[in-house]
Amino acid sequence: MDEIQKSEHKKACANCGAELKFKPGSHQLVCEYCGYEEFIEQSKSSFEELELAHYLKVVGENAYTETITLLHCKNCGANQHVEENFKSLGCVYCGEPLIREDEEVEGWIVPGALVPFQLDTNKARSVFKHWVKKLWFAPNKLKRAALDPEGIHGLYVPFWTFDAKLFASYQGQRGDYYFETQTYNSNKGKRTRQVRKTRWSYASGDVSGFVDDILINASKKKRRDIPSEISYWNLKDLVGFNTKYLSGFVTEKYTISLKDGHHASFQEAKNIAYNWIRRDIGGDTQRVANADIKLTDETFKHILLPVYLSAYRYNGREYSLYINGQTGVISGKRPYSFWKIFFLVILILVIIGLIAIFAK
Repeated sequence: MDEIQKSEHKKACANCGAELKFKPGSHQLVCEYCGYEEFIEQSKSSFEELELAHYLKVVGENAYTETITLLHCKNCGANQHVEENFKSLGCVYCGEPLIREDEEVEGWIVPGALVPFQLDTNKARSVFKHWVKKLWFAPNKLKRAALDPEGIHGLYVPFWTFDAKLFASYQGQRGDYYFETQTYNSNKGKRTRQVRKTRWSYASGDVSGFVDDILINASKKKRRDIPSEISYWNLKDLVGFNTKYLSGFVTEKYTISLKDGHHASFQEAKNIAYNWIRRDIGGDTQRVANADIKLTDETFKHILLPVYLSAYRYNGREYSLYINGQTGVISGKRPYSFWKIFFLVILILVIIGLIAIFAK
């Protein structure tokens, strides 16, 4: 508990006393005032894969190993940990003001690892501006949001990852395509065509292998789905958890329990097993009648992954823009300006009218 609470206090610069913040793309803290840099000490041992069955049995699905202070957004439900002197107290998802007096202390399973931000805020803002410039009929409010230095925030999103040995025995059918010549009547007389058919044969067997890093978003979503286009991180860049990486960013606490995350991961493992089975059956197409799937030696990690967000409102609706904090890939919903479209239509009608007049 003490470790997490201490992490909420600013990391002071040894040179001038100002706050040190994590420098994206490095393993350093940097002072924005005097340029002093401090290396983040890396753990000598790799981050730990925790034994899932033992953890669920002994500690429980809602258990925690430390505590964290959180600000709860009453509008969208996000639970956010904000550094002590973070400038914006608006929800990173919906922009709703957060009240620091509502701060609560909750338990959590401390992350085992995280992927540090590789893009700094200036680079993320540049990506945002470039995206907005390419949009047709974008409202001026969206363009102003791209220029607002406080309009974009870095967020560590919580995920569960699961590893396991997978074994599946199956029964099914293998389908091989073949073609038959079919005669039919047409306006020009009898014609022939090739018709594809499938020859089915019985198949059975078993498949096995290691399932690595099934990734499950650990945050319940309420109008704030992270687009699939940006949801790819290179997990080879994971580093052992250190609170210094959180400095200058918002951290969201998981709201999906370890038990529920595990249930979701089994569905992903099932999809993997069926892909292995179809490949094992072979042929052109396959039918899987039944499959007995077993997972053993299951382990898990709680990890944090980097995302930049910009939340804004337009005509009473919420819009969010997402940037992958590791790769720079951008995605999001955008509004259209009614008046820009309206005046364009009027202009086109005027031009058509003028052409018609001069053509007489």
